[in-house]
Amino acid sequence: MTLIKKPVTGMKEIMPREMEIRAYAQGIIRETYESFGFTSIETPCLEDINNLCSKQGGENEKLIFKVLKRGEKLNLETAKTEADLTDMGLRYDLTVPLVRFYSNNANELPVPFKALQMGNVWRADRPQRGRYRQFMQCDIDMFGEATNMAEIELILATTTTLGKLNFKNFEIRINDRRLLKAMSDYAGFDKDKFDEVCIILDKLDKIGLEGVKEELVKEGFAETSVDRYCALFDRADGTLKTLDRLKELLGEALPAEVSANLYEIISSVESVKEADFKMVFDPTLVRGMGYYTGTIFEIAIPEFGGSCGGGGRYDKMVGNFTGTDVPACGFSIGFERIVLLLLESNFQIPGKGVKCAYLVDKDMAKDLYAKILKSASEDRKTGKTVLVVKMNKNKKFQKEKLTAEGYTEFKEFYADSYKG
Repeated sequence: MTLIKKPVTGMKEIMPREMEIRAYAQGIIRETYESFGFTSIETPCLEDINNLCSKQGGENEKLIFKVLKRGEKLNLETAKTEADLTDMGLRYDLTVPLVRFYSNNANELPVPFKALQMGNVWRADRPQRGRYRQFMQCDIDMFGEATNMAEIELILATTTTLGKLNFKNFEIRINDRRLLKAMSDYAGFDKDKFDEVCIILDKLDKIGLEGVKEELVKEGFAETSVDRYCALFDRADGTLKTLDRLKELLGEALPAEVSANLYEIISSVESVKEADFKMVFDPTLVRGMGYYTGTIFEIAIPEFGGSCGGGGRYDKMVGNFTGTDVPACGFSIGFERIVLLLLESNFQIPGKGVKCAYLVDKDMAKDLYAKILKSASEDRKTGKTVLVVKMNKNKKFQKEKLTAEGYTEFKEFYADSYKG
C-alpha cells in the first residue's frame, strides 16, 4: 500500500499565516454578530440522508458526501439501490441542520430566535479558486420574525462585519423569488417549470442573456415566451427604476407587497448603513436553493468577481419538519472567499502585538537557558509574542524566514558571552 502525502482533492491544508487570518476574521464575525443580539449554536456535521435529500437544496443535493450504513445494517448482498446503502451524509450547508435544530428545540428558544452558527460543510463539487469540497460557513438566521425587520437586520449585521474586515465598495444585490415567479408567469411559462427556468437564468453571468435564451428554447420553451421573458431584463441598471419598470409591466401578476417590501428594505439599509457598500436591485438574482420563498440577497465583491455570500427568506422549511410554518430568514458569509481576498491583499491584523524571536546558541548552558526562558516569560507579560529557538548556522536565512512569519524583533544569546 502506497501512502499519499497530498491532501484529498478539493480539501485544503491551512498554513500558519492563513490560520492567523482565519482566527482573526472569525473573531470579528462572532463579535459583530453577537453585538446584534445573535447567539451561538452548533449542529452535528452529519445529518439524516432524508433531511439532506428533501428537494430543498437545489443542485447541492447532487453533491452530498453520503455515508455507508454500518455493521449489520450494511447488507451489500440485498442492496438494490443507493438508498439501501446509506442512511446519513455530511451537511452541504448550515441551513438544513439549523431548521432541524430549531424544529427540535423551538419550545426552549426565544421568539424571535436569532442564531449564529459557524462550521464546516462539505460538497462533492469541482474545486476552483475560492471553492473547496470542505469549507467554513458563517451564518446568521432569524426565526419567528415575519416582517422585513429580519432582512434589514441581517443585511446590516453582515455588511457591518465586512466593513470591519476592511472591505469597501462592495454590493448587496437583492431580489425576491416571488418577483421571479411573477416574471415567469408573465412570460407564459408553465407554473410547474418555474424551478427549471430559474436554474437556467442562474447561469446568466456565465453564458449571457443570449445563452439563457438559447437554453430555454433548447429545453422546449416557446420562443415567443422566451423573448417576452428575456425582454424583462433589458435596461436593468441596478436601481429602483428597474423595479418601477417591472412593476408597471407585470401589473397584477406581481403582488403589491413584493415591490413595497423591496423598496423598504433598500431604503432602510441605505439610510443607516455603516460600511461602504451599495444596495443593488438585481432581477436576475436567483440563489440556487429550492427552499427560498421571498427576499433573496447576495454579496458581490469586485476583487473576487463572484458571489461572496448570500441568503434569503425561507418561511416554509420549519413546516416541513413540524407541520406548522415559521417565518425564517438567513444570511451566510462566504468565509473561504473572504479569507482568500484578505490573504491576496496582504491584510495585516490591526493591533497585533510585537513578535520577538530569541535565537539561542545551541551550546548554551542549562542554567543560563533557564534564565533566558524567564526573560521570555517577562516579555510575554508585556503583550509580546516570544519564540525561543535554537540559533541556526545560517542565521541570516533563519531571520528571513522568521521575518516572513511576522517577527520584527530579534534577541541573540551566545554561550560565550551571555551571563544571565
